[in-house]
Amino acid sequence: MIGEVPPTFVAEVERKADELVRAAEVFYLDGTSYRGENPKSKTADVLGGMFEYLTVVRHEQIHIVQVTPL
Repeated sequence: MIGEVPPTFVAEVERKADELVRAAEVFYLDGTSYRGENPKSKTADVLGGMFEYLTVVRHEQIHIVQVTPL
């Protein structure tokens, strides 16, 4: 849950997260068989703020760990 932030900001975070998921699907074709280390956490800028996320390749998931509206 993001809390009391503008719905437009939440929509931007969701849009960017969807984009990151599609990119990870292409980069890690079969995440379940991946045996390397997970990438370090990264920051994504969106309209109205930013968020930090972590890609967990073997689980084929992207976790949003912090959201910062401006």
